[in-house]
Amino acid sequence: MNAEVRAFVGCNKPKAHCTKPGWRCNALRLLHPTWFLAAFWFSAGALAIDGDAILRQVDRNLEPESYEMYRKLINIEPDGRKKEFVLYSVKKGRDKVAALFLAPASDKGRATLRLGDNMWLYIPSVGKPVRITSLQSVVGGVFNNADILRLDYTEEYTVASAKEEGGEYLLELKAKTAAVAYDRLKMRVEKKSVLPRVIEAYAASGLLIKTITFKDMKDFGGGIRRPATVETDSPVYQGYKSVMLYSQLKRRSVPDEVFTQNYLSRMEELRK
Repeated sequence: MNAEVRAFVGCNKPKAHCTKPGWRCNALRLLHPTWFLAAFWFSAGALAIDGDAILRQVDRNLEPESYEMYRKLINIEPDGRKKEFVLYSVKKGRDKVAALFLAPASDKGRATLRLGDNMWLYIPSVGKPVRITSLQSVVGGVFNNADILRLDYTEEYTVASAKEEGGEYLLELKAKTAAVAYDRLKMRVEKKSVLPRVIEAYAASGLLIKTITFKDMKDFGGGIRRPATVETDSPVYQGYKSVMLYSQLKRRSVPDEVFTQNYLSRMEELRK
């Protein structure tokens, strides 16, 4: 053993004596079990997944914080019959969303507003907004109002756990309050895009309410690239399926005035 190696392992014996087992004692001190424990904990910390950061990135990759977009919602019944709706939507910040019905003709002019946990539906023939809930559906399909007027996930959920599974992150989310539509979500996020692939939504009882699938990646321009199709089905409504098709998603600064009950009857002005 040369001088440099003997110095590293703390061996003070002459080179001639380094062939004896005794010289190894100082070197083996470097392999004390506490070193292994320290290395283990260091590695575990280095590999820890920041679930909160991933969820924040999911929110921003799905949509800008403030935007406008068009969507077609298609409800498909077990016998294959379909009903379609076209909506124009705007969002500001993490918890303000409004949507205007453009089609079918029977629903044209209806508008919805969500401010945090509070939701309203404006019907022209009624002339004033009425309260609606997150678990109801203004389109009558598997998508409920919370899905149609979705807030940022970080606004409604905390990350209970996060782990890696192959090329995905698995996030387990817990609702912040009882007012949130789903008590728990299991979200599978693609590592490369940091976008959700599948979300399973559960009730507090543990019942699977629905599965939401994201597909058909599309470049919307302006740095926005996300799935253009969102599908959902539910064991509660067997045979029924709903599809949401996204188009013309882009950043837009929207005045606070838009997110008021008094503005719902004027939402068409935003499209001019």
